[in-house]
Amino acid sequence: MGSSLDVARWQFAITTVYHFLFVPVTIGMSAVVAYFHTQWVRTHRPEYYRLTKFFGKLFLINFALGLVTGIVQEFQFGMNWSDYSRFVGDIFGAPLAFEALLAFFLESTFLGVWIFGWGRIPEKLHASTMWLTHIGTVLSAYFILAANSFMQNPVGYEYNPTTGRAEMSDFLAVLTNKVQLVTFPHVVLSAYMVGGAVIMGVALWLLRRDAATDDAPVYRKAVRVGAVVSLVASLGVIVSGDVQGKIMTEVQPMKMAAAEALYDTTSNAPFSVLSVGPLDGSRASRLIEVPGLLSFLGTGDFNGTVEGINDLKVSERDAAQQVAKQYGPEVAALVTDDDYTPIVPVAYWTFRLMMGAGFLTMLFAAMALWATRKNGVPQAKWWTAIAVLTPLLPIFANSFGWIFTEMGRQPWLVYGLMTTATGVSPSVSVGEVWVSMVVYTLLYAALAVVEVKLFLTYVRRGAEPFEDPAAHVDADEDRPLQFAY
Repeated sequence: MGSSLDVARWQFAITTVYHFLFVPVTIGMSAVVAYFHTQWVRTHRPEYYRLTKFFGKLFLINFALGLVTGIVQEFQFGMNWSDYSRFVGDIFGAPLAFEALLAFFLESTFLGVWIFGWGRIPEKLHASTMWLTHIGTVLSAYFILAANSFMQNPVGYEYNPTTGRAEMSDFLAVLTNKVQLVTFPHVVLSAYMVGGAVIMGVALWLLRRDAATDDAPVYRKAVRVGAVVSLVASLGVIVSGDVQGKIMTEVQPMKMAAAEALYDTTSNAPFSVLSVGPLDGSRASRLIEVPGLLSFLGTGDFNGTVEGINDLKVSERDAAQQVAKQYGPEVAALVTDDDYTPIVPVAYWTFRLMMGAGFLTMLFAAMALWATRKNGVPQAKWWTAIAVLTPLLPIFANSFGWIFTEMGRQPWLVYGLMTTATGVSPSVSVGEVWVSMVVYTLLYAALAVVEVKLFLTYVRRGAEPFEDPAAHVDADEDRPLQFAY
């Protein structure tokens, strides 16, 4: 049955990974839909209006599911992780409050205006509401990542021995955490990669289905726009990921060592693309490796020194002891652990699956651009598989990336300050956590059926025929609002 800690961790993992399936799609698609809408306002070419309305429907379906699943995340901090909330809630809660009161209200308010604003407000103002919605999603990501970056690299706080809590001393430092400044562009660019891939994959499937109809040029346009967005964003993901790797090596060297299953400190450390055997430092055979690449990823120098897991075990234990001496017995209880090593196979393989799925997305985007040049239509049957895989690959890459980020930090809940085992709610029983996890899992399964059914239904319908929308001057402002999607 497991302990309450084990079940609480599984529950948070399930709900978080499930929620994050929708987040990058929301951020990325909102930008592309805003682009299509802007092009319609600029050119009044029918294909842009049709693409705006079509992909706007798919965006709204995803947004609704992301909203519902995101609410559950807030509940868990009080339900299953109350000791964590008590100890660092003063810091962690502040950026989350900004996210709800500023970013979420911004995106939800202007999304409502965009939904009901067709023909009711001037078209330029109407197009701007989707851009404001997109800005809201980006701001939301910034504040949430600021909270997460504090867990990766705690800054801007002081320990209060009277209350036994970590309390915020510098909100600006939390918002400008060095981990935050590299994580934010990496995550947002990966979301653009996802948004472009969803547009490209859906449009590619429709282009092949309707290749002999007048709709083919519309879908070809969407394929090329989506492929360009995904390909350009993926280049940004590579650059920002390289910078992020160096910051990660600086603040969390154990995570980088676990990503390579590197047990001994090494100069000119190689990066293994593929290994077989156990990743415990004993018998793993590296089938494909690139000399010096891990050193470059971690230090910027192919001959740089990367610390190994065996040495880092000692240094992390020493660091925990220093924290315990500095803050006293209450914090000492929060940093005590038998082993400060994450689950190495999880870190190793999620790191590679993240990169592999990302590189495949880039390949498919480049292939789609080549195949659709000069009004071309991809003919081979395997293009259907690419159309289906293209949206899924970067979504899974994002999920693998977050699993690596969170699992690679273990056993720390707040790195160097609090271990995961000490953050769980002490008064919640195993049975209670199991009940809530089963309820959430069944609810999410039902929502998944609804999401997939709705999404595929509207994809199969394709873009609706063009009908010249009513001009703002012709609109009846007294008519009731209607949901037009």
